[in-house]
Amino acid sequence: MTLSGPVTLEPTTDEGRAGLAAIVAEPRRALLAFDYDGTLAPIVPDPTQAVPHPEAIGALAELASYVGWVAVVTGRPAAVAVELAALDGVRGLEGLVVLGHYGLERWDAATGTVETAEAPPGLDRARAELPGLLAGLDLGAADIEDKGLAVAVHVRRLADADRALERLDGPLRELAAACGLAAEPGRRVIEVRPPGMDKGRALRGLVVETGARAVGFAGDDLGDLAAFAEVERLRSEGLAGLLVCSGSVEQTALCERADLVVDGPEGVSRVIKALVSELRRER
Repeated sequence: MTLSGPVTLEPTTDEGRAGLAAIVAEPRRALLAFDYDGTLAPIVPDPTQAVPHPEAIGALAELASYVGWVAVVTGRPAAVAVELAALDGVRGLEGLVVLGHYGLERWDAATGTVETAEAPPGLDRARAELPGLLAGLDLGAADIEDKGLAVAVHVRRLADADRALERLDGPLRELAAACGLAAEPGRRVIEVRPPGMDKGRALRGLVVETGARAVGFAGDDLGDLAAFAEVERLRSEGLAGLLVCSGSVEQTALCERADLVVDGPEGVSRVIKALVSELRRER
């Protein structure tokens, strides 16, 4: 799909307008971070086929030539996101950082290497017991995605996905708790992962590391709420911030807190291109 037509950047909040103004005024001091699934890449039935919107990576490369730092913050393993998006060796993204597993992993384009944490001991137990739990709930057809440092159960392909998610939620939380893990819901998925790490902490770590004075984050799902909350905290500490929601009918929680709501990954790509056009004019 080819993007066409101009896009006007018009945040609907005073904080968002201030965040956008700060990014445009001093782009080299701005950090812009993006979720992957549902934000840069459309949600698809098979998560192994979740490639970026056709315009997304090129738009990011253009953006990186103007701003100080560009990052992807995802719940996926860092190496998987890099492979799906074909990020290794992309011209213009030599400084890109991908934080995977909500910050437990890091891939740097400059080195092409991944730094990762050790898997928690309870994860092996959760992984072993999960098929039996699903069978007992008559949800054996759900898709299990083993992420290495987490395990996700996708119900998107089931006949009544929303009902299946409701039935799964309580038992999976109990299993996660028994294993010393957390169960986090998303768009027709529940992920069992180590507690204590989220996209908000990952984003703050990047802000501290870079010394950014303005930060933008785009996301679409419940796992991105922590990053939204962190941008709000950073605003209270004097940094400018812009929150973009990649909107969908499946999840509206982020839309209610965003400065700018767009129509899925295509809308995110359009916003990036519009921001590049604005920065080009100001240069």
